[in-house]
Amino acid sequence: MIAAAAALILFPALMAFSAFADLLTMTIPNRVSLALIALFAIFAAWLGMPLDSVASHVACGAAVLAATFLMFNRGWMGGGDAKLASATALWLGFEQLADYALIASLAGGALTIAILALRRFEPRFVAQSPRLAHLCDAAEGVPYGVALAIAGVVVYPNSQLWALLAAA
Repeated sequence: MIAAAAALILFPALMAFSAFADLLTMTIPNRVSLALIALFAIFAAWLGMPLDSVASHVACGAAVLAATFLMFNRGWMGGGDAKLASATALWLGFEQLADYALIASLAGGALTIAILALRRFEPRFVAQSPRLAHLCDAAEGVPYGVALAIAGVVVYPNSQLWALLAAA
């Protein structure tokens, strides 16, 4: 019971960590994506997720990695974002992938508009903060990990893994 509760909390906690890390440093540590992958494997095995479901989730993560690697190669997204999206897709599977992509796109659009407005008006408290000053720099990108994390947390309760964890 306690292990299942911890498992239900770990994914959102890692999503929150990745969002704040990206917001503050424009970097998503590799250890977050690696932890998501390892925890998925542990929970899938612990919960007895059917092998065909595990294979489908792995295929989903791989497909998202291929797509996001192409986007990274073209300069459309950061490498940390690509790895986070792929590790998140591993947890969510193909069943939730469209919802994840839609919510990430909407949240990313809202985030981009907010950052563009911030850059235009440059509030003094942000521009003077060493942790947040990069958000006002037009040469910097958008910390899209925030949108990916929001989408992951919103979609997670609809995932097969959540259902298995909740039933445990």
